[in-house]
Amino acid sequence: MSALEFVGCESCRMTLAEYEAQPEDDRKIEFFDSETERTWMLEEGPSFAHENPARRLVELVHEIAMVRGSPIRCSGAGGLRLLDTDSRQVRAMHPDELVFLDPERASVGSGSFLTVGADAYPDVVLEVDVTRDTRRDKLKLYEEWGFPEVWVEVPPGYAPRRRSGLRSELRIYLLEGDRYALSEESRAFPGWRAPEIHRSLNEEVVSPETVRVLLRVGRALGEREGTGPEDDPLLGALGRRKYSAGRAEGRAEGRAEGRAALVRALLGSRGIRASAGFLSPAQRRALAAVSDEAVVSAATGAVSEADFFARLPE
Repeated sequence: MSALEFVGCESCRMTLAEYEAQPEDDRKIEFFDSETERTWMLEEGPSFAHENPARRLVELVHEIAMVRGSPIRCSGAGGLRLLDTDSRQVRAMHPDELVFLDPERASVGSGSFLTVGADAYPDVVLEVDVTRDTRRDKLKLYEEWGFPEVWVEVPPGYAPRRRSGLRSELRIYLLEGDRYALSEESRAFPGWRAPEIHRSLNEEVVSPETVRVLLRVGRALGEREGTGPEDDPLLGALGRRKYSAGRAEGRAEGRAEGRAALVRALLGSRGIRASAGFLSPAQRRALAAVSDEAVVSAATGAVSEADFFARLPE
């Protein structure tokens, strides 16, 4: 404990009962220790700069999961707790996001907490530093507890209380033996590089470059599992039959109908409803004339139905 420096946090006394009764909408707790009855909370309340990267990561991971063909679970800013032999809570941390490539591994044994040494670890832990410096506190605990991969995101933009030495970037820490090593590429998401993740977490609108990266990473995960977009539960329920039939028949009409179902599913999953006039004859010809890859790329990056068709290659 003496080696931890919770910069950007305020410390106060707090019993275990008080900690468990702490409102979720209060200032974010970073670390709690029941033995010393102390907690460390962020000096400032929730901010867009702090909350946005975690929310964007959920969206990006969802797109990757659809391309992979199997779901990926994000468990939010859940707690991590370390128990002693009498199952009394000793230490608790609150990350900004937990990512499980296998949703079945995301179930926790007690409430909203993941118990270190008992429950399965997430594949990726995300920490967002705006006024903090994770390297000086929680990263040491993640390393001690053996978490395989930690991402530390420092968003761009001015932050009055940002610590010196923190530059806007994303750092990937991979556990090698019992120590963390900096890496330019994720192990959990093969081929996803730190600069690409950093850019995608901070874009106002998903760029074509990011769409290509998400497709690449999703395919890499799918190849490892032998799955693809046609295996995604949502796409399968809404459009797999027409999509597969169109591909098998090889007819332009079949391809257009199958792809239309795929586009409706992809846009619908992102809250974009297809218009009553979808699919016009011109739109049908546009869908039939392009590749499957172009359809998926346009649909995962579009912000509207019109934007989808504008993104299709000529």
